Amino acid sequence: MKRMHLHVGVENLDQSVRFYSALFGTQPTRTKTDYAQWLLEEPRLNFAISTRVGTKGVDHLGLQVDDPEELAELRERFSQADLAVYDEGEVVCCYSRSDKAWIKDPSGVAWEAYRTMEQAQVYSSVTEPKAEACCVPGAHVQAGSKATAAVTTGCC
Repeated sequence: MKRMHLHVGVENLDQSVRFYSALFGTQPTRTKTDYAQWLLEEPRLNFAISTRVGTKGVDHLGLQVDDPEELAELRERFSQADLAVYDEGEVVCCYSRSDKAWIKDPSGVAWEAYRTMEQAQVYSSVTEPKAEACCVPGAHVQAGSKATAAVTTGCC
């Protein structure tokens, strides 16, 4: 596993960037008008904030990997958890083109396993009006469910 990932919804991006830059002792690695990301080495963390998520606070957690083999291993671990897995595949989300899979833990906390291939110029490749947040699994992936989730909607 390369890096722990944490995505937090914020109300005011500028104030939040100032706060987290002070907290981490460094400026974001990447900023957009609605998004900021820190790729920290100590601790190894991909910390992102955005104004696009539906709620403020922790939106989802994840594990970011560098190569397809590591992602395949995480997908296998997800399936061994006996919970519904949403295998999203390649998408553009959070200003990156990534390959992703999602699961919700028994308490409903969303986790993603992903590998980023490259940066993107848009937040999401989905053009639906409700496309605000990245592809945190919705109602089609229920916490505690043992069935494999069917992909019923596009990203976001």
